[in-house]
Amino acid sequence: MPNSSTAHIPVPTPDESKSHTRHIAGYVYFTFICYVSIGLPLAVLPPFVHLRMGYSTVLAGLAISVQYIATLASRPWAGRISDHMGAKVSVLWGMACCTVSGAFLVAAAALSDVHWLSFAVLIVSRLVLGVGESLGSTGSTLWGITAAGHEHTAKVIGMNGISTYGGMALAAPLGVILDAQWGLGSIGILTILIGAVSFAFAWRKDPIPVEPGEHLPFTHVVGRVAPHGMGLALGGVSYSVLATFVTLFYHQRHWNGAALCLTAFGVGFIAVRIFCIKTINRYGGFPVAIVSLATDAAGMVLLWQAAAPWMAMAGAAVAGVGFSLVFPSIGVEAVKRVPEFNRGTALGVYTAFSDVSFFLVGPIAGAVIGWFGYSSIFLFALVSVLIALGIVIVLKEVQKD
Repeated sequence: MPNSSTAHIPVPTPDESKSHTRHIAGYVYFTFICYVSIGLPLAVLPPFVHLRMGYSTVLAGLAISVQYIATLASRPWAGRISDHMGAKVSVLWGMACCTVSGAFLVAAAALSDVHWLSFAVLIVSRLVLGVGESLGSTGSTLWGITAAGHEHTAKVIGMNGISTYGGMALAAPLGVILDAQWGLGSIGILTILIGAVSFAFAWRKDPIPVEPGEHLPFTHVVGRVAPHGMGLALGGVSYSVLATFVTLFYHQRHWNGAALCLTAFGVGFIAVRIFCIKTINRYGGFPVAIVSLATDAAGMVLLWQAAAPWMAMAGAAVAGVGFSLVFPSIGVEAVKRVPEFNRGTALGVYTAFSDVSFFLVGPIAGAVIGWFGYSSIFLFALVSVLIALGIVIVLKEVQKD
């Protein structure tokens, strides 16, 4: 049932709802551009480093993961920029970083005959892009929340997530096509173009005044948001494991259709984000998170016990439905823990826990596979999601007191 704090909120008419959606889309667009910039070279860089340059698979992996290190390290800084200088400034810097990363990518392609120099420039491109992701996505989210009103926080975070996954899904195959036709440099040129156009678009948008007030010390923000971030990080293990290892899991079972398994996850994820995001305002973040994590756990059980491809696909679809609202539902409660003029920092810290999850799950789950076999990674994910569920239940009870 709706709680008393939200029951009085009037239900918007369809026209109002569409207007809010278009308004919010004008801000989360910048997150979309960040993740298009990330997705374009995603499937191209490992073969470029390993096959064309002849470097090891470790260095090929480093070319991808170093961006996430830069993102993780700069998330809190991006939050402080948004809080103290304004979300528009953060977005402008983010779009500028995406543009510059494209220029370094063009340089790396031009220097491909000098392998060590090309690789060094490529790493710089990835580091700059990681910082751009932090600045652009954090600023975009806060700008959207402030412009649309805090009652639309869940909708902004939800649409931001669609922009994230949609940008990656659109850009990765496009990058492969561009590389096959015109080489790596063409990806850099497209990144420069979309980054520069988006910078100009952001420049023309009206800034949102910085909220006045005494800003909490960074350590205080971390302390208030960390429990929510831990719930997010552990809840995100299911997606990280599925995305990273489902292909190898299918191969070990001699099954076909691993890509369809990921598609099933994506369809469930996007459908719930589109049609069910309003449940967070209606019922509250914690109740939605509890149902979401329980559903996600059910999906992991199906994958763990999968005896046939259809069962694995069903598990992936259920997991996509469950995971879809984990980030926005817990995030809504996390930003409530700090004053309005600290919410950029809170969002940066909260999202950083997701980055930690994605970065650490690969090697940890790989070790679990080495010890117990492929199906055990879904048991590992199940345990992680259940711990996240326990954290959210405790947070909900603490909130009552």
